[in-house]
Parts: sequence; structure tokens; C-alpha cells
Amino acid sequence: MAGGGRFSASLLAQARRLAPRLVAADSGADRLLALGAEPEAVIGDFDSISALARARLAGRLHEISEQVTTDFDKALRSIDAPFVLGLGFAGQRLDHGLAVLNALVRHPDKRCLILSGSDVTFLAPPSLDLTLPKGTRVSLFPLGAVQGESQGLRWPLQDLHFAPDAMIGTSNEVSGPVRLRFDAAKMLVILPRSAVGAALDGLIPADVRGG
Repeated sequence: MAGGGRFSASLLAQARRLAPRLVAADSGADRLLALGAEPEAVIGDFDSISALARARLAGRLHEISEQVTTDFDKALRSIDAPFVLGLGFAGQRLDHGLAVLNALVRHPDKRCLILSGSDVTFLAPPSLDLTLPKGTRVSLFPLGAVQGESQGLRWPLQDLHFAPDAMIGTSNEVSGPVRLRFDAAKMLVILPRSAVGAALDGLIPADVRGG
């Protein structure tokens, strides 16, 4: 899924190797067209898509006119897929980025990974196993009160109470096979972009995602 924020052709190519079907959230259609790619569907309130993209993609436009939620939220909840990779949703505007993270927590049933030039971010399920090289950065950011347990992290999570206004888990490190357990769907996991494959392996079985 593509948003209106900037992302590179190389990031799009990496995402398409893992998830070849393209959907745009509103002006994400313009971003894809500028990179020579066409979405099979465009979802949003259409307050930012260009007239040129509207005309070119006529018949693929799915308008949701309410203004209570963001285009990212509209698209995420409308897509029926084992997982979604999101591009163009991280970093360009702080308020937009925070709204994306809010939507991840509001839709814990969706497996959505947000890719940027440096990171992959996703909502942790109650149980998550990751195979990552030793020393890999693992940052954890709570969007609500949550407790957890861990194996394979340099600084274990046991007996810690996480919350946005209390304990957070920036820049932990892998020390072995990682096993994470959480008591609520409130914890974001932030890994290096290169770990997107490992994240997918932990989140969705290969036979389910078609890999």
C-alpha cells in the first residue's frame, strides 16, 4: 500500500518482491505513477489525489468520504490480505506518522508493516519469534500500557511496565533467537529495514503469505 509521502524506487522494488499487488491511499496513486507503477485500487477520501491520476485510474477509485479517519486507516481496513506493506507513511509529517501508528493499534487484526528508508515498524502480536543476526537493533515503543517477556534480547523485558509516558524500549539488541510475549496488542516493534523478511517470517507463516 502506497501513501503520499516520498519513497524511493528501490524501496518500492523491495516491497513488490514481497507483496506484488499495489493499492494506493489517496495521493499515493500519484507517487506510484511517478515511479512508473499503477495501483489496482485507490482508496481514500480523494482530497489530495491529482485530477490526472483520477482520470488515468478511473474505474479503480474507491471513495470513502468520511473525514473521521485518515486515508491510511480507510485503506488498511478495506484491504483483505494476509499482510500489508506500507510505503510513504513514515517520516514526512509527524502528525501523519503518529496517525499511522494509531491506526496500527486500532486494527490489531491486520498485519501491517510500515517501511521507510531505514526501518520496518509493526504492531507486535501476543507472541512473536524472530530470527535475526546478533547485534541487530530491536526498538520497542508502547502505545498503551503493556507488559511483556523476552528471550534473546540483551536487556530482557521481564518485570517492566511499558507505557507511552513511562518505560519505553529504544535500541535493545539481539543476543540470540528472539521470543517476545505481550499481554496486550499495544507494543510497536521497530527493526532495521533489512529485517523485513525476518519480521514477515515471524508474523505470517510462509504458506499463508504465498511465500
